[in-house]
Amino acid sequence: MKRILLLSSAILLIIFAAGCGKKFNLGILNASKTGGNIAGDTVYIQINPVWKGYNNPQDIIIGREPFIYIADTDNNRVVMLNLDGDILGTRTIKKPIALAEDYRLNLFVCAQFDTVISGQQKTLNAVFKLNLVAADHEIANAPIERVLPRSNSDINNPGRKYTGVAVFYDNSFLVARTGPNNSTLIDPDNSILSFVVKHLPDGTEKDSLVGRVAGLDPIGAGVPSAFGFSSISSFNKRNYDIITTLTGNTSFKVQWLQYINTRDFTGYQNNISPQSAEMMQPNRFSEPEGATLDDAENIFVVDAAKDSVYKFNPFGDLLQSFGGTGVFNQPHGVAFFDKTLYIADSGNNRILRFVLSTDIQ
Repeated sequence: MKRILLLSSAILLIIFAAGCGKKFNLGILNASKTGGNIAGDTVYIQINPVWKGYNNPQDIIIGREPFIYIADTDNNRVVMLNLDGDILGTRTIKKPIALAEDYRLNLFVCAQFDTVISGQQKTLNAVFKLNLVAADHEIANAPIERVLPRSNSDINNPGRKYTGVAVFYDNSFLVARTGPNNSTLIDPDNSILSFVVKHLPDGTEKDSLVGRVAGLDPIGAGVPSAFGFSSISSFNKRNYDIITTLTGNTSFKVQWLQYINTRDFTGYQNNISPQSAEMMQPNRFSEPEGATLDDAENIFVVDAAKDSVYKFNPFGDLLQSFGGTGVFNQPHGVAFFDKTLYIADSGNNRILRFVLSTDIQ
């Protein structure tokens, strides 16, 4: 593994030094409040080659190993690559749209499956878990289990869709769910479901559903809202904070929900107040489809309707944005690793990579 990582780093450095990247015209770069972190002449450099051969890829993540995983949605597969972009394996799964990996190296996939209900063929949305360790990371052979749906209630609500998984340091995780039925207070479709890992007497582990996250308005226009989750992301820290993106009819479509546990309150509260920063301005986004964080907790958001990427600092101030027609076409997924930004450019059927000009040595 160490040899693979060293080789990947060396190749990237050679690419940068040789000037093989494409520098974006400053006219499409919108630098805003920088807080002193970003110089005025800082631009993003595209790393070549472009990764092609995908069909409407909806998500990309960097695993804990680290390997790269891509939800190649309309090719009905999940693709595993090394950091050089070499494909190491694929797994056939119907319409994967979101990915996450826990610290046990289980890969979660939000996707679909076909089944027969009352004699009729049905397609339902689901969350699957692949045990990569059990297959020595041969993703095609990894044992797979269905995490959701697990009850008649879910199966009898075919409009429910699982749009993201956020995994925490203790391997507990949340699943974002959307759907059309939100009139009930007991079990609305627009929800976040909470799972914990239970250790059984025989030494095995089981993912146990403990309920819905409380305090989220399923059709609310304010904060915190659960109106149409498009993604959910966790922090690589010992906390339970999440970044959510939403495409429903809500004014604040990117939210940092901070987990609070005190004598007076336990649950999620919005960490950045509405209208206190650019990220929390009403109608700031149109269709944010994905978000990720870098090591400094800067937040990257891709907006499919605006064909753009936005970078905010941890206070919600806009540091940079770039893109537009001709650069992206409905980007849905975003990931960050080792100073490199990865974009699932869904409408162009490709994966793009970028690095800040200040990070090129």
